[in-house]
Amino acid sequence: MPIRVLFCCHGNICRSTMAQSMLQDMVNKENMEEMFYIDSAATSREEIGNTPHYGTVQKLREVGIPLVPHRARQMTREDYKKYDYLIGMDSMNVRNMERIAGGDPDGKIFLMLNFAGSSRNIADPWYTGNFDETYDDLCEGLDAFWQYLKKETG
Repeated sequence: MPIRVLFCCHGNICRSTMAQSMLQDMVNKENMEEMFYIDSAATSREEIGNTPHYGTVQKLREVGIPLVPHRARQMTREDYKKYDYLIGMDSMNVRNMERIAGGDPDGKIFLMLNFAGSSRNIADPWYTGNFDETYDDLCEGLDAFWQYLKKETG
């Protein structure tokens, strides 16, 4: 049974799609594709059906990470049952994820940078235009999440 990871942000076109592509790339480089199912979703409905933001696409291309084909979708209550880890990019995302899921009774909803021992939010490039900062924040969070997963899975 693969480990199922869902990344969430507000619109599912910037941060969560970047995180999805970055973790998928990490998994692929370790030849562990069979062990993971990775997706992303929005906590809002504003961007439903849209492809990743051009800034996300450009940053991933710049660092040589393949973009996972994706269209924005909204997280559902069913996703809470389906995924092992539901990871929000900021504290507002986490609150909205808990609202959508009807709570977090199984302790599966996390703030991305909590894995790195921080309560900081992942910078939102929709507002800042700074996809470099978002990428750096995600590198920090995903590296820590990857180490956490290695400990959890032995």
